[in-house]
Amino acid sequence: LFRSQKFFETLTLELKSGDSYYLASDGFQDQFGGEEDKKFLKKRFRELLLALSQQPIPTQAQVLETTFQDWKGQRIQTDDVLVIGIGF
Repeated sequence: LFRSQKFFETLTLELKSGDSYYLASDGFQDQFGGEEDKKFLKKRFRELLLALSQQPIPTQAQVLETTFQDWKGQRIQTDDVLVIGIGF
């Protein structure tokens, strides 16, 4: 019936106090900017999230917004940007 059938798997996570989980679109990491007008990239984004993970969620949100705006500078935003952080 369908040309390409997708299969999904249910995943159960054990949530612990102090854990942080993030859902994000690719917009942050795909944004051009910086001194050399290059993409922010996945590695830099992951390092940023790891560095922020022990901070309160409101602090994380502010640092993410500031980092994105500083990186982007006067360039146009190239894509939608969504970052959801959940702390336990």
